[in-house]
Amino acid sequence: MSDWTPSQHELDRRRLRRRLRTRSALIATVMTVLVFVAAALVVTGSPGWPSVQELFFNWDDAREALPDIWDAIWLNIKMFLIAEAVILPFAMLIALARVSRSPWLAPLRATAVVYTDVVRGIPTILLVYLLAFGVPALRLQGVTNSAYVWATVALIISYSAYVAEVFRSGIESVHPSQWASAQALGLTRGQTLRHVVVPQGVRRVVPPLLNDFVSLQKDTALASAAAVFEAVFVARDYGNYNFNYTPLVVVSCFFIVMTVPLARLCDWLTARMRRRELAGAL
Repeated sequence: MSDWTPSQHELDRRRLRRRLRTRSALIATVMTVLVFVAAALVVTGSPGWPSVQELFFNWDDAREALPDIWDAIWLNIKMFLIAEAVILPFAMLIALARVSRSPWLAPLRATAVVYTDVVRGIPTILLVYLLAFGVPALRLQGVTNSAYVWATVALIISYSAYVAEVFRSGIESVHPSQWASAQALGLTRGQTLRHVVVPQGVRRVVPPLLNDFVSLQKDTALASAAAVFEAVFVARDYGNYNFNYTPLVVVSCFFIVMTVPLARLCDWLTARMRRRELAGAL
């Protein structure tokens, strides 16, 4: 095997590409800094900025409310983890019901269609109100009246409909040749779904699934509408008593810290899948 040495022309092209990349990165950085600096000057130079700063960006109030918010944010995290663990299998069952073709499963398929259509049409906060306040009002024996439990159930019901459609889109995106090949090997439709189609479909929808769970993480704050003592409720309660809403900004920072890593993971997985598809095409 002979050693290959790039020509002078190739070296010049590489240097030109490096200069162009450096120039583009420098321009993008300078423009970004200028835009943010200009926005900061406009906001801080406005007549009402001192009042806004005192009301939403008061360091003393942030420090005073931080311990209670820190304790309460774990309730949001617990709610998110419980809901996610239930949503994934429940949504997969709904998706499988929707893609079923057996005439015996027609009632189940119709129920799954109605469920996804109706639930996706109801705002999540209304589900929180209906369950957290409506179920305890029924006074059912042996059924908990915990607003925390029913707010979590509302999130599960709402997001399972969305995630089920994500799963269904992944399953239906698998090429029909996969079905034909599996059936040629003697697999039943159920075995084909379990061993061939579902694994491929789930891999394809991981990025949109993560996007749904980013939204779920934020929507745990809707439990505050049912008087659940999670982070947003604690911050709002502090504001009502002290007439300062800095704790709401603190809670926003907590949610940003929780959701940004998931968002970046989603971007990384999307780019990775795109690279794999390009490599497979070549």
